[in-house]
Amino acid sequence: MNLTEPFEKLISRFETYYDVKRERVTPPFDAEAVFHSHDEQFFLVRSATISEAESHEYVYFAVRELLDKELLLQLDEEAWNTGLSHVNPHKDHRNSDVTLIILAEQISEDAAALIPGLRHYKSYRFSLQGWSQYRLIAVETSSGRIVCNRQGRDLKKLVSDIL
Repeated sequence: MNLTEPFEKLISRFETYYDVKRERVTPPFDAEAVFHSHDEQFFLVRSATISEAESHEYVYFAVRELLDKELLLQLDEEAWNTGLSHVNPHKDHRNSDVTLIILAEQISEDAAALIPGLRHYKSYRFSLQGWSQYRLIAVETSSGRIVCNRQGRDLKKLVSDIL
């Protein structure tokens, strides 16, 4: 199966709400998507702000013929570190999440067994200035098999019908 068609379907779903970048992306990724949200509550006038909250999500896409254990660990580390490099914790920061989505023609068994155990979490000032979580999902396009970590389960519906 050609990986271009599922990749284009997946990217088109993100383009609605995310800023998707396909050129000049961080190596070894094929595309990046960023989502920023700012929410504030105020009483009668804007100067009487009650609360503010910022949420961010950084999504990294990788398209490969074969996903083996070494490549998975490299992509995992690069996505987490690159995502955290964008985080700027402050009093109104709620969360900055990092997501890695991998499309592969074949996923080796040792990589598939490793994916559910790959998790990262970081809190900033004991969560007073927010936190960061990590979601990971890998799709084997030849068989339709989807493997994810615990946080990545909610992405299953998004990627299940791109094949």
